[in-house]
Amino acid sequence: MTDISTRAQAPPAATAAPAAAARPGVLLAIVLLGQFMAVMDAAIVNVAVPSIHASLQATGAGLQLVIAAYTIAYAVLLVTGARLGDILGHRRLFQAGLTVFTLASLGCGLAGTTGVLIGLRFIQGAGAAAMIPQVLSLIQRTFQGTARARAMRRYSAVLAGATVAGQVVGGMLISLHLTGASWRPVFLVNVPIGAALLAAGGRYLPHGRGEPGRRLDLPGLALLTPAVLALVLPLVLGQPEHWPGWGWLLLAGSAVLLAGFALAERRAAAAGGSPLIPGRVLNHPGIAAAIAGLFAAMTGLGGFFFALALHLQGGIGDSALRAGLTFVPAAAAFALVSLNWQRLSRLSHHQLAVLGFLAEAAGMLWLALLLRGGGTGGVAIYLASGLTGAGMAAAFSPLMTFVLQRVPVAQASDATGVVVTVNQLALVVGVATFGTLYLNLAGSLPAHPGGAFRHASAHADAATFAAVAVLAAAGAAVTAWQWRRERRAAS
Repeated sequence: MTDISTRAQAPPAATAAPAAAARPGVLLAIVLLGQFMAVMDAAIVNVAVPSIHASLQATGAGLQLVIAAYTIAYAVLLVTGARLGDILGHRRLFQAGLTVFTLASLGCGLAGTTGVLIGLRFIQGAGAAAMIPQVLSLIQRTFQGTARARAMRRYSAVLAGATVAGQVVGGMLISLHLTGASWRPVFLVNVPIGAALLAAGGRYLPHGRGEPGRRLDLPGLALLTPAVLALVLPLVLGQPEHWPGWGWLLLAGSAVLLAGFALAERRAAAAGGSPLIPGRVLNHPGIAAAIAGLFAAMTGLGGFFFALALHLQGGIGDSALRAGLTFVPAAAAFALVSLNWQRLSRLSHHQLAVLGFLAEAAGMLWLALLLRGGGTGGVAIYLASGLTGAGMAAAFSPLMTFVLQRVPVAQASDATGVVVTVNQLALVVGVATFGTLYLNLAGSLPAHPGGAFRHASAHADAATFAAVAVLAAAGAAVTAWQWRRERRAAS
């Protein structure tokens, strides 16, 4: 059998020369810190949800939109951000997106109503959508061979590790009660970091005018944007609105729009245009199945954090800091596995991902058993959290690296847009679907934690984690199927 992890170490066949970088280590630090900040911001709000609920009197739907507005804009606009980087230059789009993100973070920290906060979160997501696709494009064009493999390991660790770290940092910032600001520091912390990155990026990121011949696919964008919105909005608002008829119409309309988008993309490619999602990216062997696995991993991640954070604070009554610290074992395990998984040279990407999905499923079922009776889980909850984080990393990181290292440099930005869009859309779907399951079973969030809600929340969390375990098992099945195909092709 040909070892896939060994094959991934070799540089892909490039049709474009990587960009020169006088200080590639500095470039990597700048773009990965920007990546870390933007990804962490999608997760840091989870532990702030109870504080926002109490401070702004936000409803359940409002809380979901505070979380989802960021990732909705992120998911919808990522592909466009990747293409604009090709047209206008990756440095220019990174800096522009970082500016928007930083200013919107300041606005979020000062927001006085739930509606204003939701709107600014959407703007934050738009800024991140311009900034984040440039990270992978700059890495692909700056590093080659083993240097690229090392950069990709760090990228994978940052991409999902920041999601876990967000829970911890958010809990710490809220528990510090800085000037009595409650949840606001979780947004304001981005302002000095963003300003420092803007200064460093202006000095060290390579200049570029973009690639000739690349155009923005306006028909594709006009179809993809409403398609994603029509999919996500009913998932977020359906439960609190008791699943009205317009929600089902939007879901049906989303399917029609997605079909129209696929047709428009094929026509654009046949006519020699520049489709938002070129079919050639998905046509590389194993890419489609790996992307499906990534979607399963990130959907489970979104649901896991949302449901557990609400239970720890709203059900058990943990402080934001203690709730955040519950995620420390997951964060540590995720980082450890993400940075070292390629040392397991005897295992292919798909073999390790299968084991990762199974470990994630086991961790989720363990958490469900620990919490179902309304208890705190004791020390075992930290062990289960660590197992879950390790499993998520073992599933996510190899699949991410497999996809990106099989794509030629000339298609780097297209692959970036597709993969990161899938990841962020999966987080939205995870928060919306598993968040809806949790809230349906637990009921309305109480003004004060504990009481009868504690047992209802524990039951809801157990059911939600069992559902995430089923999804992880499905991810293992899809990945194992692709592994068998790879093995047959190599024999």
